[in-house]
Amino acid sequence: QVQLVESGGDVVQPGGSLTLSCAVSGDTLSNYRMAWFRQAPGEEPEFVAAIRWSGGNTVYGSFAKGRFAISRDIAANTVLLQMINLQPEDTGVYSCAAGVSTTWLLPTGADEYPYWGRGTRVTVSS
Repeated sequence: QVQLVESGGDVVQPGGSLTLSCAVSGDTLSNYRMAWFRQAPGEEPEFVAAIRWSGGNTVYGSFAKGRFAISRDIAANTVLLQMINLQPEDTGVYSCAAGVSTTWLLPTGADEYPYWGRGTRVTVSS
């Protein structure tokens, strides 16, 4: 079982950038797939991006392509989400999630990631 702690959320103006970080501990991470989800008030969690710890292949939600980039720092046991050109609709709580990876496939459903951090808040406003 892994533990996840997010950081990096902030208030930014439209067009701004942020990098979120997820510190991961508690298990052998080579067996895991990692993901970021976001949740706006009153909405269900929305898939942002995912990465396999071993191999590093990635998948993105449609809104994230070209603006968001997920990566992992193996030495630091950290998953990053770099975000550019942020817009007000990107506002929400961003959570890091993890699940045991048995194939190279990266699912996008929240149910496929049983381990979650508490989230970090991103607000995009002028």
